[in-house]
Amino acid sequence: MKDNASKNLYLQDLHSRNETLYHRLLVDHIEEIAPLIYTPTVGEVCEKFGRQFFRARGMYFTREDRGHFSSMVYNWPHDDVHVIVVTDGSRILGLGDLGAHGMGIPIGKLALYCGAGGIAPHRVLPVVLDVGTNNQKLLADPGYLGVPEPRLEGEEYFDMLDEFMQAVFGRWPNVVVQFEDFATPKAVSLLAKYRHQYRCFNDDIQGTGCVTLSCMLSAARNAGSKLTDMKFVCAGAGSAGLGVCSQILEGMVEAGMDREEARRRFILVTANGCLGTPNGKFGDPNHKAGLSPERELPWVNPMVADGASMLDAVEALQPTCLLGLSATANVFTEAIVRKTASMCRNPIIMPMSNPTSKAECTPLQAYTWSNGRAIVATGSPFAPVEINGRTFIPSQCNNMYVFPGIGLAASVAGVTEFTDKMFYLAARACSDTMTVSERADGRTFPAISRIREVSHAVAVAVIKEAMRDEKTTKISKDMLEGVSSQVDVSSVVIINAVYLTRIYI
Repeated sequence: MKDNASKNLYLQDLHSRNETLYHRLLVDHIEEIAPLIYTPTVGEVCEKFGRQFFRARGMYFTREDRGHFSSMVYNWPHDDVHVIVVTDGSRILGLGDLGAHGMGIPIGKLALYCGAGGIAPHRVLPVVLDVGTNNQKLLADPGYLGVPEPRLEGEEYFDMLDEFMQAVFGRWPNVVVQFEDFATPKAVSLLAKYRHQYRCFNDDIQGTGCVTLSCMLSAARNAGSKLTDMKFVCAGAGSAGLGVCSQILEGMVEAGMDREEARRRFILVTANGCLGTPNGKFGDPNHKAGLSPERELPWVNPMVADGASMLDAVEALQPTCLLGLSATANVFTEAIVRKTASMCRNPIIMPMSNPTSKAECTPLQAYTWSNGRAIVATGSPFAPVEINGRTFIPSQCNNMYVFPGIGLAASVAGVTEFTDKMFYLAARACSDTMTVSERADGRTFPAISRIREVSHAVAVAVIKEAMRDEKTTKISKDMLEGVSSQVDVSSVVIINAVYLTRIYI
């Protein structure tokens, strides 16, 4: 096939014809296939979803179905669903509101749950909550597959989410629900509402934060420093940016740093400039636009004025890391990267926005502007870069390093709630799986070819913490009575986890 979009179509057809072979292909050739079924290709798949629709996969719940969700879930033919990935299509990657055409995201994510995490294909369910779309182009498109009406808002929207959660947990009490690509205000409030009530997590907030924290732990080790030595300028204050910064902050606290001191190590930059003190110097654009509580209280940094530029933030904070979660291409300019590199021996440059066209800079630019001293991790895969005879390998900071293992933990042990400590330990487990040779190459993540090993390590870390917190339903401390005291709890957990990852596919 001549391009990645064509290759994806071929794989979609294979998925429809022979699901077993499709997943076998993914397992055996995951480095080649994963970018074709998920980032960066999945963005184009979602944009073309209506024109390339051949066969339904997953379930769609619309406003017209209200009152019937609990009956509808019994239309799904499988009784043993372990993982649901659900989106409302409101913030698909960096592409915005794609409505029901965002279904490509849950499908791609769940293929990775199967291939990377060992979850059996009949135990996963992709879902779109079709609450309408505000994308005028889609509303005017006769080929749009979703409800061609403006999005539900307010109480009606949240009532629909309530009905959905009650319906899926009513039929599958042990399922884990992963929220994916919800717009920031709804993503934050839904996570706060449900995380202690149902077995669920938000991949953009917690998954992205977890995998980025793992990258930080590896990068700090590569640079000969510690997480608590680091300072961050983050481009983007949406759900991904807030989630990443929150997770890194929790990691710094876990490592022994005072929480308020850790907060002062971050400056977040929106499209309106820095989240800083509203002193009128730049017109206070963020405060005038209105700051939500999750932005204002934790993240307004008094070191800069509201609306200051990213370069101002770099000069004020002298960061060790540039985080890119803005979904805006080229915001890491040469001046910004060079200034950061002038103040830090090994700056960590992370253009993480997807798809590739939205990356804040390219690895080639990051390496060139830092004179080859940068440690680079990206959201989408990029080819190795050769400068002056030296080869640099940028790591892909992709959520697939952590969410399959988290799902595996829920499947194996029945983890009832995902705590901040679990995500911290998952990040550390991912980082700790790196080999000496991978670190020598300048990587911050293990090779994708070892993703099942990584998922296993993440699952074990999460399960062990869940057992300590008594947050498991399938494995408990009581089950270990009679096991020799010389056998560590982790050995039992590993046996269970390895058993499932091997027999499922």
